[in-house]
Amino acid sequence: MPTQNNTSKPSDNHTSNKGSKNVSNLSYHDQLYIQNTEKLREIRKTLPSFAGDYFRAMEIRTSAKTRISYAYDIRVFFEFLIQSNPVYNDYTTNAFTLNDLERLEAVDIEEYLEYLKYYKTRDGVIHTNDERGIHRKLSALRSFFQYFNKRQLLKNNPVILVDMPKLHEKEIIRLDYDEIASLLDLVENGNDNLTGMKRVYFEKNKERNLAIFTLLLGTGIRVSECVGLGLSDLDFKNNRMKILRKGGKEDFVYFGEEVEQALLNYINNSRKQITPVPGHEDALFYSIQRKRMTVKAIENLVSDYASQITTLKHITPHKLRSTYGTSLYRETGDIYLVAEVLGHNDVNTTKKHYAALDEDRKRRAAKAVTLREQ
Repeated sequence: MPTQNNTSKPSDNHTSNKGSKNVSNLSYHDQLYIQNTEKLREIRKTLPSFAGDYFRAMEIRTSAKTRISYAYDIRVFFEFLIQSNPVYNDYTTNAFTLNDLERLEAVDIEEYLEYLKYYKTRDGVIHTNDERGIHRKLSALRSFFQYFNKRQLLKNNPVILVDMPKLHEKEIIRLDYDEIASLLDLVENGNDNLTGMKRVYFEKNKERNLAIFTLLLGTGIRVSECVGLGLSDLDFKNNRMKILRKGGKEDFVYFGEEVEQALLNYINNSRKQITPVPGHEDALFYSIQRKRMTVKAIENLVSDYASQITTLKHITPHKLRSTYGTSLYRETGDIYLVAEVLGHNDVNTTKKHYAALDEDRKRRAAKAVTLREQ
């Protein structure tokens, strides 16, 4: 039976006194760090050389994944300038200088926000952004300009003259109790439409898929945390698992009997039949290529099954996380416990997400006290 070990937390230092490690011998999280670092370096080649100073300054307080997102968002701004401003029509995204940024005005930033709603890149790909996408891209641009302005490399900062778009609260989408039961039944038993190779594929992956859905619904972990799990991260003696949270923080998440049973059924049966690709031996969940499953693969899996349960809700792994958080809050009424279990750094984030449930409790309280017998 697998048990949790004391593997140390991945660090930014991937070398030792004995020399460089073989990449294939690194942990999943170390390999992911290297991949993201290499990806960021490739994106930075498409940005002006002065942008390198900005990303180096960000490194101490952000993850490589966050810096990649900022790099993409900032590149979109330079692409906008090339398409929309005749002065820059002959530029490439890495040809801009700080003097070019000095010439920009607030109206340029406002035109950029309008552009973000719908635009087409030079290769013909169409992009759209909702209010959250626009908000995020303006936040990245504001941070970018602020860095050079604070260091007196830019006197002009037109971005601060433009208000951030207002974000409207979105209703939390979650599965109801009957939908949870229907989803797990579907994952475990399939439907009548499964024939031929579809039925063979279903049976082969049934235990794995049921373990994934039960784990996500029974613990509320993020899909990235699920993907990063290794067999050595599981401790069935204490029914807990070691995960790496956002920001690189190690944490232990406890699970109940349903999750335990689903994991053990998968580990002791179908997982044993797999000969993993070298370098993936410790991965908990394998793809049909016998490699660690990716975030995208699990997202597609959740979308495929959930779409057969409900057509009115777009269910993603994050919605399964919301479903767990809702269930836990309804059962305990302890918002601080929900925040701790979900790994929220700020309990106000949790309160913001589950405030509507407090309204439900208030409504029930109004009916709980009878003043006169009917």
